[in-house]
Amino acid sequence: MSLLNSLTEELKAAMRAKDSLKLEALRAIKSAVLLAKTATAGDADLSEEEEIKLLQKLVKQRKDSALIFREQNRDDLAIPEEAQAEVIVKFLPEQLTIEAIEKIIDDVIVKTGAEGMKDMGKVMGMASKEMSGKADGKTISLIVKQRLNA
Repeated sequence: MSLLNSLTEELKAAMRAKDSLKLEALRAIKSAVLLAKTATAGDADLSEEEEIKLLQKLVKQRKDSALIFREQNRDDLAIPEEAQAEVIVKFLPEQLTIEAIEKIIDDVIVKTGAEGMKDMGKVMGMASKEMSGKADGKTISLIVKQRLNA
């Protein structure tokens, strides 16, 4: 089932349940998907990879906003942002554990023959491609830095 079809079903369920927070998050996803579809080639469907990137972007936006609101002691605004991020995350593939990410990065470092921070771009490129949608870019970056500095 495509993302748009599952979104429609979730939207209906949220409307029936009168869950305004979930409804708002789902509408944001649907809006972003429709905008991305029309921005490319008319009404062409997005690939699964494009959908995942779009969802990750939406989650990152929500988390960044929540962080800013928390820094300004505005929990009343941060809580809905975090809740929306949680709703959006449910549409992403299951996320890898830190141990799994570390193992994949170690394998990539061995494959590329990376020897230090100068090879970070090479490692990041391969690792990000391998874990597309299954790990946060920030987490990947932190682990790659740790491994290459060691």
